[in-house]
Amino acid sequence: MPNIVVLVKQVPDTYSERKLSDSDHTLDRESADAVLDEINERAVEEALLIKEAQGGEVTVLCVGPDRATEAIRKALSMGADKAIHVSDEALHGACLLQTTKVLAAAIGRVDGVDLVIAGNEATDGRGGAIPAMLAEVLGFPQLTHARKVEIDGSAIKVTRETDAGLQHLEASLPAVVSVGEKINEPRYPSFKGIMAAKKKPVETLTVADLGIDAGSVGLAAASTAVLEAAPKPPRAAGTRVQDEGDGGAKIAEFLVGQKLI
Repeated sequence: MPNIVVLVKQVPDTYSERKLSDSDHTLDRESADAVLDEINERAVEEALLIKEAQGGEVTVLCVGPDRATEAIRKALSMGADKAIHVSDEALHGACLLQTTKVLAAAIGRVDGVDLVIAGNEATDGRGGAIPAMLAEVLGFPQLTHARKVEIDGSAIKVTRETDAGLQHLEASLPAVVSVGEKINEPRYPSFKGIMAAKKKPVETLTVADLGIDAGSVGLAAASTAVLEAAPKPPRAAGTRVQDEGDGGAKIAEFLVGQKLI
């Protein structure tokens, strides 16, 4: 019976206006509606499908501010068993390396982890590197960009879709898997699930609880930072070609000027 940890993240709704803060160019999370990232819903769904087929337990793990409890509760209402929420002001502006370190420490608090499932990338940062980096820190094999996952005893098999076709990967558990948008269709939480989620345990931790020095994480110690940001310029009007018998030549001249031909 696999013991599964699913990484979830609360992100600004893609239908909301998203912007960076003026002070430090980090994501202004209060300026937009917040939701559980859609790719994380698919990661939770895949964990639940495995649990329904083989038993086991599903723990959701989130690193984020207090507000992220809303995303955690949705994952629990879908059917996850419990949650770990790492919430600490010291993590403001944390880079991918720091986030990986925190996630690995939190996963270390879960006994007997067989499988870590994540989305390929979050819709806010779009780094797309956390699953691979986490696998390296944990010492687990990584099977990324999965569109199908199968577990047979201590072995895990993944089908990955690429531009060239399908790749079939296999490794021994424990492992880290990241899933893509074609992996499944996530379920909607039922009323019963929503009510049950209110009683499920959520362990809230700080970086100190994980044995991590607060001074080693956050924007001041980050390996990357946004130095400057500017709004996207408005779209300029297009070029109109008046055809007076030489329209084709004018279009060709324009394309040459744009270095398109």
